[in-house]
Amino acid sequence: MRSRWLGFGFAILAGLASIWAYPQLPERIATHWSFSGQPNGYSSRAFAAWFAPAMIAVLALLFQILPKIDPKRRNYEKFGDAYWLLANVLPFFLLCVHVMLLANGLGYPAPVGRLIPVGVGLLFIVLGNYLPRIQPNWFVGVRTPWTMSSDTVWRQTHRTAGWVFVTAGFVMLTGAVLPRVVYLPLLVVTVVLAPLVPIVQSYILWKREQPHGP
Repeated sequence: MRSRWLGFGFAILAGLASIWAYPQLPERIATHWSFSGQPNGYSSRAFAAWFAPAMIAVLALLFQILPKIDPKRRNYEKFGDAYWLLANVLPFFLLCVHVMLLANGLGYPAPVGRLIPVGVGLLFIVLGNYLPRIQPNWFVGVRTPWTMSSDTVWRQTHRTAGWVFVTAGFVMLTGAVLPRVVYLPLLVVTVVLAPLVPIVQSYILWKREQPHGP
């Protein structure tokens, strides 16, 4: 998962899946689902088949470009393995969602309302394990005015973000087997709090660093 070119491989796989499925897909395909798991948004066959492969390819290209244009580009040498793993996880997640969407279009329904949060939970766990390794940069990680102004605040905030995201991921995985009346509020609270906690902490840490007046 640390290959610099793996994202393009995921784009090719997504494209091949679309080529195979396209003749069998209906003209309108469900591409959005409510929290209850019911389809509530539809797209054309062409959009459903080709949007995800194109998006994955664009992301793979973007992740190639970012280290080259970042003013803090030298820091990427310090967390290159973590960067490329994270850069490949998102395209892989999109590939999985794309395959599930195609399967639904072909008449093989899946419990999307449950599977997507499970996938997001796994994504959070992976992100949480690697966030503490990310060094200051302009594109990846918890980038607030306060983390960007202090390397100390950056490091401490990303340590906290790591365990917060891992915890949130396990909460999502656990919640997926709970009754919907419990699961949905739990999911919303988790998705809101996971990024909010490190953002608030970064401000508090930065504030503590400021010199006090006389």
